[in-house]
Amino acid sequence: MKRHLINLSLALLMLSPTIAEAQSQRDDAFKQKYQLKEAVVLSRHNIRSPLSDSKSTLGRMTPHKWHDWSAAKSELTLRGGVLETEMGQYFRKWAVDAGLFPENYVPTADDLNVIANSMQRCIATAQYFTSGFMPVGGVVVNHRYTPSKMDPLFNPQLTKVSPAFIEEANRQINAMGGKEGMRGINKNIEPNYQLIMEVMDVDKSPMAKDNDPELAAFTNYDTEVVFEKFKEPSLKAGSALKELNSASDAFILQYYEEPDTLAAAFGHDIDRNDWTRIANIKDTYQNVLFSAPIVATNVAYPLVRYMYDELMSPDRKFTFLVGHDSNLAALAAALGVEEYELPDAIERKTPIGSKIVIEKFVDADGNEYADMNIVYQSVDQLREKQLLDLDNPPKIYQLSISGLEKNADGLYDMQDLLKRFETAMANYEAIPAE
Repeated sequence: MKRHLINLSLALLMLSPTIAEAQSQRDDAFKQKYQLKEAVVLSRHNIRSPLSDSKSTLGRMTPHKWHDWSAAKSELTLRGGVLETEMGQYFRKWAVDAGLFPENYVPTADDLNVIANSMQRCIATAQYFTSGFMPVGGVVVNHRYTPSKMDPLFNPQLTKVSPAFIEEANRQINAMGGKEGMRGINKNIEPNYQLIMEVMDVDKSPMAKDNDPELAAFTNYDTEVVFEKFKEPSLKAGSALKELNSASDAFILQYYEEPDTLAAAFGHDIDRNDWTRIANIKDTYQNVLFSAPIVATNVAYPLVRYMYDELMSPDRKFTFLVGHDSNLAALAAALGVEEYELPDAIERKTPIGSKIVIEKFVDADGNEYADMNIVYQSVDQLREKQLLDLDNPPKIYQLSISGLEKNADGLYDMQDLLKRFETAMANYEAIPAE
């Protein structure tokens, strides 16, 4: 199956004016004007194996064998560990160059705070990152529970659910699909559903051979979102978005892990744009569940409050929090980050291992400013395990926050950003309770 389509990632990279490589963004003139005082980082874990194994529905969707993963289901893979170590090494070079830490610094509890969700893939990501970031620092990765349990800090659960909340959440989610609501959302990505089923050869799968009733889900666009207190927002089983999301997730991970692109696509000759379309199913799933403003405000509240406290801490220099794509998506939506699509990525919002980085700067007069970027490894950096340094940095994409103005150097007034955090917390308090 050959598609002669424009490489969407390359096209966006050429058109986007907001992406900047690290050192061209922070040139000598900038460094003379502003001193980096602190960075607060919220990271997604790096490459893991799929959440379901080949014996599950995922395995029955296709006649092909999924990649032979180097880790048990849902756990960080060996490649994920290597890539995260490389990311940590880049952050070390960046922090030294910015004057935040000297080379081979041994931090104190006041300087550095590292917290991971108590899932194996998050704890392992933090361990690999810190081994690259401060290899002689003896950094302790803090996590609340023994693996693998969800920490309330990172658990994107709803803590306020009422009829009024559900009504507003559904209104905001349905608006994403226009007049047809949820069916409109599904129809918008119907070609992507058809592509992923073609690449999986669903028509030759065990499901098809057994005439499994579950096949009907792949063409069911009546998706229903379920809201329950102390649980993540979820989709009711039996819809295309719910069931094909797991296949999209597995394909993305397989593409990162498998060096043979033909093998990664089960022998189908597809291009980078097709991979972006496959990943778009998962991006849509995430948007539906975590990007509606009232839902994002609800589930992101613990992280919003924690990151606010870290930004207010007078002695903190670097905070590293490791969670999930849902955490990054909800935080961005809760703070009012404007719509964006990342170039050189097939996951266009929160790629594997990506990090939202908030930098705090101070000028010669003591005035504080902030910048907010998402830092991520490009598809080629992920697939080729490229070494990262100041000459070959990860991709850095500047995020814009609706309603806040940047100065001539692209920075926000720190007080404006802190007020946005306060607004997000106030919005949470205003959510109707039971």
